[in-house]
Amino acid sequence: MSNKALLLKALKCEATERTPWVPFVGVHGGALVGVDAEAYLKSADHIVEALKISAERYKPDGLPVVFDLQLEAEILGCGLSWAKETPPSVCSHPLGEDYDIASLPEFSIDKGRIPLVLDAIRRTKAELGDDIALYGLLTGPLTLALHLRGDDVLLDMFDEEDEVPELYDYCADIANKMVDAYIEAGIDVIGVVDPMISQIGPGHFTDFVAPPLNKIFDHARAKGALSSLFVCGNATRNLEAMCATTCDNISVDENVDMVQLAKVARAAGKSFGGNMQLTVVLLLGDTNDAKRDAVRCLDQAGAGNGFVLAPGCDLPYAVKPENLEAVANLIDDPYQIDIARKLPPKDTSDTFDDISIPHYSEEAAVIVDVVTLDSAGCAPCAYMVKAAKEAAKAYGQAIEVREHKIIGRDGLGYMTKLGCTAIPSICIDGKEAYASIIPERTALVAAYAAAAAAK
Repeated sequence: MSNKALLLKALKCEATERTPWVPFVGVHGGALVGVDAEAYLKSADHIVEALKISAERYKPDGLPVVFDLQLEAEILGCGLSWAKETPPSVCSHPLGEDYDIASLPEFSIDKGRIPLVLDAIRRTKAELGDDIALYGLLTGPLTLALHLRGDDVLLDMFDEEDEVPELYDYCADIANKMVDAYIEAGIDVIGVVDPMISQIGPGHFTDFVAPPLNKIFDHARAKGALSSLFVCGNATRNLEAMCATTCDNISVDENVDMVQLAKVARAAGKSFGGNMQLTVVLLLGDTNDAKRDAVRCLDQAGAGNGFVLAPGCDLPYAVKPENLEAVANLIDDPYQIDIARKLPPKDTSDTFDDISIPHYSEEAAVIVDVVTLDSAGCAPCAYMVKAAKEAAKAYGQAIEVREHKIIGRDGLGYMTKLGCTAIPSICIDGKEAYASIIPERTALVAAYAAAAAAK
């Protein structure tokens, strides 16, 4: 059985002789070929070369061709801010003032960077044949709506209940154009990546987001493709609602407990994937850390069909290749899996004593620490930072907003000392105030005022 066939069976919850492995190689491909993220995401040549290297070194059963949630937004008039080691972030919102969808540029798969992505798909398919399943990732309706409207779209689910469904349905139509183009180019699995789902509750998910998602999943199924719903952040409160959609697979990151996901997904007849730790293990850890975490995922997924081992999200640019190779060599070898279970526990004695945080009560200004994966490339993180800064402007008093990225030890130290329970989080004067949910501006301004009054 080919690697692709094994993965497709697992996605359909059929029995497989081993657990399939899908490393989400996005801008990490740039590191493999020696270019930065911008150069990588603007070149089909670089993408194809990196996927060939990934196929050889990481022995995957499936690979995403591109991991970039700004492809559609760029065509629809959103400005992009580029970075060296992350996908671009959206920096302007064409529907920021109103819901005039007719004013948006016409969407076409012949515009922007989509033609080079489709070219990369066809060329990769020719190079790798049918040995590896290719994922075509598209931007989910909530995240695309947020790109177009800005973070007001989250508040609009309370205040603009008539206009929001129209926008989400429009975003689903854009997604289905991507589905058609991807399948025609040779994609095997449609991945709907909607990280902003972790920022809403199950009521809003069911009422507003599930209908456009199902429109996409049903369309993909009608075209003969399997589909996956990929949500970053702490989506625990939405697991049952997510599993009630018509997708084939649910994929989550390290913020979600794998034991709970396994229980909910299997009860709903869904396959599921995740959720290896991106920074602590794959970026900053060693090969033994990678083996331990892979076995942790396997054991927490438990006995039964339908589990796909994968990183929790798009791999960091500078993730250590040897860590991915260690997972690749372990996944199809029961003996190595058993040996990995017997590895001594990871040394977690680092107390980050050299990293100091302020004495918040002694500071003149209210200090707002936003702990993120990296706002340059993580949509929920970017909108969390933006919310903190915009509320600071609205408050009008002395507020210092500081971002701490957990892609390095300093950020991990801050996260540990602040006691953050999820990523992204907002801490106000040293106390976690919002964990994995973007607050309303008025509530955040009130929280700033309360912190200032307490000094």
